[in-house]
Amino acid sequence: MYETPWHKKDISSKRFLVTGGAGFIGSHLVEYLLKHNASEVRVLDDLSTGFISNISLFSENSRFNFIMGSIVDLDECRKACEGVDFVLHHAALGSVPRSIDNPIATHEVNANGFLNMLVAARDAKVDRFIYASSSSVYGDNTDSPKKEENVGRALSPYAVTKKLNEQYAAVFADLYGMNVIGFRYFNIFGPRQSPNGAYAAAIPLFIEGLLNNKPVYINGDGLQSRDFTFVSNVVKANMLALSAPADTVRGQVFNIAAGGSTSVIDIFNSLKKFSGSSLAPTFREERKGEIRNSCADVSKAKNAIGYSAEVESKKGLELTVEWFKSTI
Repeated sequence: MYETPWHKKDISSKRFLVTGGAGFIGSHLVEYLLKHNASEVRVLDDLSTGFISNISLFSENSRFNFIMGSIVDLDECRKACEGVDFVLHHAALGSVPRSIDNPIATHEVNANGFLNMLVAARDAKVDRFIYASSSSVYGDNTDSPKKEENVGRALSPYAVTKKLNEQYAAVFADLYGMNVIGFRYFNIFGPRQSPNGAYAAAIPLFIEGLLNNKPVYINGDGLQSRDFTFVSNVVKANMLALSAPADTVRGQVFNIAAGGSTSVIDIFNSLKKFSGSSLAPTFREERKGEIRNSCADVSKAKNAIGYSAEVESKKGLELTVEWFKSTI
């Protein structure tokens, strides 16, 4: 993957920091940057949700540097940002249910940690700070497709932290002239997404169950829909944003998605086909704080940075199943 370069400028002299780089999305960013000859790729991660296995394949690369540390520690953030040209901030405590169970931990990492990183990046005078927001900020807004300017009331502590991130980013762009760019990710999936733990996402859980003939649970009736987005599309957006005109993107936030909507039960049926399984799902109670339907309008990202989804969702599901099969 990532044979095609999406960045428009030479990055061979540039140093990158990927926070959360041992995580699912972060490790894909690291992979792309190293493959396309970035001068240095640092990862700051405390492995609370990331895995060494995600970055072990980079350990022999002299341009890769792993820093074991947390974004809740300002001193660690400052050290990690020293001499860096670009920050790709993806460290966070994800999961709506996790935030409902433990709102204090979610706020500490996602809000306080985010502010630490903004301050550290500002003081280190990084060229550009790209960060992960979330489609959860749309909350109870029922518009479809979702447009960046129309957000609703937050439905979870996780959503609150991501809305706060966007507000801080806009303030830092206005007050300090920082080139801060936010991406509202819509249900990202792909290789390396873990099926383990109490807060694992649906797609890796489905695949694990289908491949191992274990029970697969669908929360609610399965008719809730999402803009499921293959992870390479996220990588593409980040790379395009590196060289987008600053006046166009500074302080802005963009939807990053496939630009369509698929029901959870249809996702399950596609995965069932690709896995060759005959397993039927088990339906259970709907989860609190979840948005019923979600579909993104990606025209703002298209116009500002030239974004379009490189891999459509069904192909991404097939590629993801193939990856999981290769790990068995």
